Amino acid sequence: GHMDPLFLECLGQLQQMLRDTFRTRNTITFPIPGTGSAGMEAALINFLEPGDEAAVAVGGVFAGRMCEIVERCGGKLTRIDSPWGVAADPDAVRQAVRGKKLKLLGVVHSETSTGVCQPLEPLRQIADEVGALLVVDSVSSLGGLPLEVDQGRLDVCYSGSQKCLACPPGLAPITIGERAAEILRHRRTPVQSWYLDLGMVEKYWGPERNYHHTPPVNMLFGLHEALRILQQEGLEAAWARHRKSHLAFVAGLQALGLKMFVQDPAVRAWTVNTIRIPEGIEDARVRARLMERFQIEIAGGLGQLKGRIWRVGLMGLTATSSSVLLLLAALETVLAESGFGLDQGAGVAAAEKVFST
Repeated sequence: GHMDPLFLECLGQLQQMLRDTFRTRNTITFPIPGTGSAGMEAALINFLEPGDEAAVAVGGVFAGRMCEIVERCGGKLTRIDSPWGVAADPDAVRQAVRGKKLKLLGVVHSETSTGVCQPLEPLRQIADEVGALLVVDSVSSLGGLPLEVDQGRLDVCYSGSQKCLACPPGLAPITIGERAAEILRHRRTPVQSWYLDLGMVEKYWGPERNYHHTPPVNMLFGLHEALRILQQEGLEAAWARHRKSHLAFVAGLQALGLKMFVQDPAVRAWTVNTIRIPEGIEDARVRARLMERFQIEIAGGLGQLKGRIWRVGLMGLTATSSSVLLLLAALETVLAESGFGLDQGAGVAAAEKVFST
């Protein structure tokens, strides 16, 4: 049960492992029952009150979702759009928020819909200039891309259990810095959601262990084990594994004549690899054949990128040489059957060369 002493001991260990993974000492650090979208909602509605100003740097579907939540809780939104496939331009963001009384600035670290990894330091500087909290979505980056909550002074950061943490979906880890915690404690109005009220949830995770809702015991044990495995590997070793898997995969794709959607290698997320679908190749057919013949699932594009890109997650247990080499071999087979001209075996050979270094 959720009040069993053994389970409560597990919760304390889980909290500390989450702090280690976020690279933070924040007291308010715990997983919210729900997917990454619950984390996103909690990260916004707990700090925004009706009439508060917020800005979001938008370059994909999930930053767009942040905008919708800001408006639903009565915030005044400044939306700063960038072309999909490139990082937000700090000068454009600075110009858009200049002179505003921003409560928070929201950004997606690794935009799962485009494969862009957004540099956070320039946005931290801009948030400082206008006195805003920096709220960061790390759903597809926590555990797979370098992320330093304390060193980077990220006020609020949330993630999801099912991506690089290699746990089933259903939990949204979140961490709250002291400045954000003070804002939460001194709200003028109740948080829009009772269930996602972090001030109330915190009391269950704190020394009081005050009942708020029944936690998903099995999921929390699962996350505890996933984080234990991650700690056993070492966080920096996991980052390096994700990086090498990404570089090997990109080398293999390019050897097959495929092009990456994100043109600047410096802002490609290692965890979400986006590939331009070649002209004349049918998106859905390739994905269906990969599943039917090889039991490999890759995702199609979202929003304005539907039918234009494939999205390949190399996260957690899939960020390995065996997964990359199998996928490249399978993709080569399916593309050749679809009439795409390629050099047989070139993709696997190029990837193996990267893995061998």
